[in-house]
Amino acid sequence: MSIEGYLPADHQLLVMEKELHDEGFSFVAGIDEAGRGPLAGPVVAGAVIFLDYDKIPKVFDSKQLTEKSREELFELLTNSPDVIYAFAEVDNDEIDRINILQATHLAMRTAVDKLQQQPDFVLIDGNPVKSMTYPNKSVVKGDAKCAAIAAASIIAKVHRDRLMCKYAELYPEYGFDVHKGYGTAAHIEAIKQYGATPIHRKTFSPIKEMLSPLEQGELF
Repeated sequence: MSIEGYLPADHQLLVMEKELHDEGFSFVAGIDEAGRGPLAGPVVAGAVIFLDYDKIPKVFDSKQLTEKSREELFELLTNSPDVIYAFAEVDNDEIDRINILQATHLAMRTAVDKLQQQPDFVLIDGNPVKSMTYPNKSVVKGDAKCAAIAAASIIAKVHRDRLMCKYAELYPEYGFDVHKGYGTAAHIEAIKQYGATPIHRKTFSPIKEMLSPLEQGELF
């Protein structure tokens, strides 16, 4: 997939934003998250506002892109004067304390609040975020339907992947640079052999079942 150039004006990923723009919303933000499912590391949310609908890079759902394409699009998005973006992390300790759903919603709200331009409408990937204070709409599989959400998915995914590569340097036995904290067979085997690290989510199975009663009690 070539990432050179911009999305055509009539591209399906621009329909939602342009309809909202025609309704009078000037700053439409898209938000998405990365890292709900892993056994280790933070959940990260990205938020993006496009200022010029004629200059939107050829974004797409981050899960459908190669790592190289994601990295290239991340650089285009984060260096464009026509893109406002932010991201927010919620670490594994907070995930264990408030649960992954609430942690995801917290990351999303925080990312939107960090945008340098306050949005007047927010498009949310997936299910509703009831605590979102801005006018909003949730879009199931929004990263494949909406440019701003697709861009946010790239921002969140690349930022989180880079974090996990840094953790791989601290904990080389676990292969975080390869699986990014997801529960692969190799990752679970490493946990069995070396135990949980400080970045593991200790309320997630199978880690929770591996902990001693004393370790479980220390979580709360």
